[in-house]
Amino acid sequence: MAHPKRRHSATRGRKRRTHYKLTPPNVVDCPHCHSPRLPHHVCTQCGYYNGRQVIDQAEA
Repeated sequence: MAHPKRRHSATRGRKRRTHYKLTPPNVVDCPHCHSPRLPHHVCTQCGYYNGRQVIDQAEA
């Protein structure tokens, strides 16, 4: 197994970790009720997905 002969500097480790970051979730408006929702997910407010009602909010 590989074993480093010399210690890497802190800068070198930090340069490698520059891409370790979180990205905010992409939020879009529901075309039916205009509330925020995740893309390709059923709207939690009205229960619509792809132009048709999938979940009846009266039961939920």
